[in-house]
Parts: sequence; structure tokens; C-alpha cells
Amino acid sequence: MSKAAVIYWSQTGNTEQMANAIADGIREGGVECDLMNVADVSAADAAKYDKLALGCPAMGAEVLEESEFDPFFTELESKIYGRKVALFGSYGWGDGQWMRDWVQRTNDANANIYTDEGLMVNETPDADALEKCKEFGKGFAAY
Repeated sequence: MSKAAVIYWSQTGNTEQMANAIADGIREGGVECDLMNVADVSAADAAKYDKLALGCPAMGAEVLEESEFDPFFTELESKIYGRKVALFGSYGWGDGQWMRDWVQRTNDANANIYTDEGLMVNETPDADALEKCKEFGKGFAAY
């Protein structure tokens, strides 16, 4: 049986809400899942999971959060070759460039990425967005 991790960074709680719903969906999809804040896990420990759902909101000029999440992902990139990876996050402005760049980095690391556009939610996720997150998690469980 495969095991998944949902690892996220959240400043306002929006991406954390997404992470919780995605983890619920993964579990409903029959896959064991650990939910962790990026501050509580190393890239080496993350690389031990069969599936990784990674969440980070757009920051600044549409980039990954620079003090914790981007350094974590930079270290993880060399460890995700062939691993199943899903990307998600919230944003408040822009058009999703941070997600497109992150998808490209993940593809460049030769990971098996779930959906080529990731999952983005504008601002605070409402009930419909949280249901999409749960479905995203179920789909990732089956991936």
C-alpha cells in the first residue's frame, strides 16, 4: 500500500484549509496520508513517501514562499525523480505564474506530476473550492 504526505506552508490559513481537504480526499481514496507543515519535515523525510502533495501560496511577485518553502522544495527537487507529486496553493492576485513555474520545476526534476496545472484557489476557499480540493485528493490517491 502506498503512503502519501501533504506538506504545506500557509500564512493566512487558506493553503492550510486546502491541505486539510486534500488530505481528507486522499484518505477517502484509500491511501494512508500524513499532513504536515513544511516547518515540521525535512526534504529527506518527505522523499520517503510514495506520493507527495505539496502546497504553497503565491507570494510577492508570484513566487513560492522564500524563507521556508522554497528552500525545502529546492532540496527536495533532487529527490523526486519518478515520484508522484501534486501541487496546490492559494493566491490573491496575478494569473498563476507561480504555479506554472512550480509545475515546470517539478517536471524538470522528472517527477510524475498529477495534473499539469496544479490546483489553485483564489483567496479563502469556499465550500465549492474545498470540495474541489477533496476531489483533487481522491484523484491523486488513485493516480
